[in-house]
Amino acid sequence: MKPDVSIIVPVLNEVSSVGELAAWVGRVMEAEGLTWELIFVDDGSNDGTWEAIEKAAEVAKEGSVKAIRFSRNYGKSAALYVGFEEARGEVVVTMDGDLQDSPDEIPALRRMILDEGYDLVSGWKRHRHDPAGKRLPSRFYNLTTRIVSGIPLHDMNCGLKAYRRNVVKSIEVYGEMHRYIPILAQQAGFGRIGEKEVEHRARKYGHSKYGLERMIKGYLDLITVSFLSRFGRAPMYLFGSLGTLMFLGGGVTAVWIIVDKLVKQSHGLTPRGVADQPMFYIALVTLLAGVMLFLTGFLGELINRNAADRNRYSIDKRI
Repeated sequence: MKPDVSIIVPVLNEVSSVGELAAWVGRVMEAEGLTWELIFVDDGSNDGTWEAIEKAAEVAKEGSVKAIRFSRNYGKSAALYVGFEEARGEVVVTMDGDLQDSPDEIPALRRMILDEGYDLVSGWKRHRHDPAGKRLPSRFYNLTTRIVSGIPLHDMNCGLKAYRRNVVKSIEVYGEMHRYIPILAQQAGFGRIGEKEVEHRARKYGHSKYGLERMIKGYLDLITVSFLSRFGRAPMYLFGSLGTLMFLGGGVTAVWIIVDKLVKQSHGLTPRGVADQPMFYIALVTLLAGVMLFLTGFLGELINRNAADRNRYSIDKRI
């Protein structure tokens, strides 16, 4: 029988918190009378986290705690991907394993999915217990992402989210794309995206794994996901348009320089040599760049035409 809720928790070196988190989730689910599965994905921990998960599984209700262990660290996106593949619940919830996300929020998130018709509900940590060095970059990142994506979420990267089951089965998370799951969901046709203010608790154990490197990767992935959302299935629209404009601009400029010389010669004037004009070389470079961009778009279309998932579409409902 499918559980009412699947809870996916990626963990990396959280030996002190996984047992407490599993017990807390169990209390909340039992109080609500819900069937559930808690799926830990150990992302290559080396501090005894796996052993702590095994103990939590022994203590919990039989079959309610599951776990997957990576042989090395692959990242949060990979952990969520395999967790989504494993999840069987009608509602899927993701949360961090450091106890800063509260399992008490899960029932309300579930009700927003089932009763209010949302495809995805993202948590919003309005009051954060993080240092300023983490809060300020996060605000700037969220502002940029809202502008680029058009999705009005205050906390795009909040780990506490709830999803309708067919959403997680229709998206592919890789690289650092876990930050942009709402954008991926919107691309797949699941546009009913909501937000709920959630409690953000102070870290009880361990230390934050946030760093400058993650912020840089996040912005690079924002560019990637923005490009894919607009031109992933039709790269010629971007490269072909830019290539055509540059080809025409360079060609017209080169022709104008040559015609200008001929006109001056016909009037007995001493024209400046075509090869002596820097603008002529700029025009040639622009013309060649236009050809290269056009060919890039053409090659992209050929690759897309032969892609295995070229006719893969997200189906919301059937009758």
